[in-house]
Amino acid sequence: MSKIRQPAVAGMFYPDNPRVLQEMVNEFLAAAVPYNGPAPRAVIAPHAGYVYSGPVAGSAFAPWRGETAVNRIILIGPAHTMAIRGLAGVSVDAFATPLGLVPVDREGMEWLRPLPQVHILDAAHTREHCLEVELPFLQTIFNEFSIIPLVAGEASGPEVAQILALFQDDPTTRIVISSDLSHYHDYATARRLDAATAQAITRLQPEKLGYDSACGRIPIRGLLEMAQREGWQATAVDLRNSGDTAGPKDRVVGYGAFVFA
Repeated sequence: MSKIRQPAVAGMFYPDNPRVLQEMVNEFLAAAVPYNGPAPRAVIAPHAGYVYSGPVAGSAFAPWRGETAVNRIILIGPAHTMAIRGLAGVSVDAFATPLGLVPVDREGMEWLRPLPQVHILDAAHTREHCLEVELPFLQTIFNEFSIIPLVAGEASGPEVAQILALFQDDPTTRIVISSDLSHYHDYATARRLDAATAQAITRLQPEKLGYDSACGRIPIRGLLEMAQREGWQATAVDLRNSGDTAGPKDRVVGYGAFVFA
């Protein structure tokens, strides 16, 4: 019998009605900030409730529209619901969303087992939202794909980069780093902090990312190290915050859409 990771935040972070959800994702993708570069090998996308971060997430994923040769997505975000050491994978066979099932790449998960920083811990995923909210975008863009879902706790950029390096020679693999940017500053402060974070990302400077830069700073650092080695260029496609989308401006959360090609 298959083990399915059920949605944790459907009906809260995004609609649980499949038709409404599909229409919303389609609208975000259609309204995305234009990107005219080559198809990305990796993206950074936000993971808040869709009313807040959905427009920016649409800008992160829209450059993949029309891609056909994608079989695997490595999906990494920060652990919000429990403290963990290293990165937590899963033993489940698929993640469910209102749009259907997304299979877990069991073979790819087995490749990670020898790495000491990777542990199988389903509990770290049960209530976690950061990976789940990215899936409807990926389900809309790609016909068939599997995921390697990982949440990062107490880990390092090099440990994340080591995971990504295992798949660097596979042209059908893509990377999604799930991360918001600054948290709960006033609008002007958030814009200043997020601009500095965007500069560090586009200049591939992982050492410039601190605690206040992004909740997913550890996975982002790993991606930046990978990008340095592979000669990828990073582009900031969209940079906004909740004060720009659907929230007040006194306490905002920052969101960025970045692509790596």
